[in-house]
Amino acid sequence: MPDSLLHIAQVSEHASPLAEDIGSTDSGGQNVYVRELSLELAARGHRVTVFTRRTSSNQPERVRFAPGAEVIHVPAGPARQLPKEDLAPLMGDFGDQLALRWQEEPPDLVHAHYWMSGIAALAGARRTPIPVIATFHALGLERIAHHPETFKDDRRERERERERESDPNAPLPRWQMPSSH
Repeated sequence: MPDSLLHIAQVSEHASPLAEDIGSTDSGGQNVYVRELSLELAARGHRVTVFTRRTSSNQPERVRFAPGAEVIHVPAGPARQLPKEDLAPLMGDFGDQLALRWQEEPPDLVHAHYWMSGIAALAGARRTPIPVIATFHALGLERIAHHPETFKDDRRERERERERESDPNAPLPRWQMPSSH
């Protein structure tokens, strides 16, 4: 293999390229993006390993999904599907698992997908010279606009927050007002 070909680790904590329910609330654009990027990189001769969270005790540890491309299901938290909003506390364990794997088989480059994957990837690579890059895919305001049902807090408060962000003269919410004491 020429020196210019890389072993690329992609970290996608909640969006597996193996997802079968593409288009559902919890499986969509990021799954497709990670899968298609992995396939393209592998077709160009790179070795691609996608690290995603194990969501079932029946999942094999490794799944090859194309020549040069595989998924590793990382044990972090319960082996069941969880809402994305509940995954942040598991990223330390996810990162620890990555660090153990990367001590034995370090990739040349880590590409994290979404902010939580970035946290896990940085934790996994923290004691190595492995470069980490990240793609965030979606901002919170975009998710609120397109999937408001996934957010449990009051929609009116989110709207007021957006108004405050766009209008510097808007009144502060009561909890941010200076104390009169």
